[in-house]
Amino acid sequence: MKRLFSIISLLLITTSAFAQADKILGTWLSADKKAHVEIYKNTNGAYYGKIIWLAEPNDPATGKPKVDAKNPDASKRNNPLLGSLTFINFTYKDGEYTGGKIYDCRDGKTYTGKLWLNTDGTLSMRGYIGIFYSTETWTRIK
Repeated sequence: MKRLFSIISLLLITTSAFAQADKILGTWLSADKKAHVEIYKNTNGAYYGKIIWLAEPNDPATGKPKVDAKNPDASKRNNPLLGSLTFINFTYKDGEYTGGKIYDCRDGKTYTGKLWLNTDGTLSMRGYIGIFYSTETWTRIK
């Protein structure tokens, strides 16, 4: 009986941790209000974010959908921005999402980073280059 109680307690604690981790799931408005990013969990349990909306989806010069023109990989420069990944392979631990990469299509750079939910329901995203970092705050789209 004691063992059964321990197993049930462990399951409840684990379920609660997963519920906390999954609070990040959903659609978020970027700090510059130019993109919506959908954060989802893949089959391995890692968190990813992909661009699902752009305020200006077409290139004004060509009228065609915007592409990842600043990507350092020349073979990806013609890939559309819509559907491209911006958060890659984050894992949840101790209230933060870490171990992943943040790709910024505005400059074509990839940063190490972390994400966390604030008490007001916003999402903070911090990208690092060495000891330097930049933080943005995003809002959830309902």
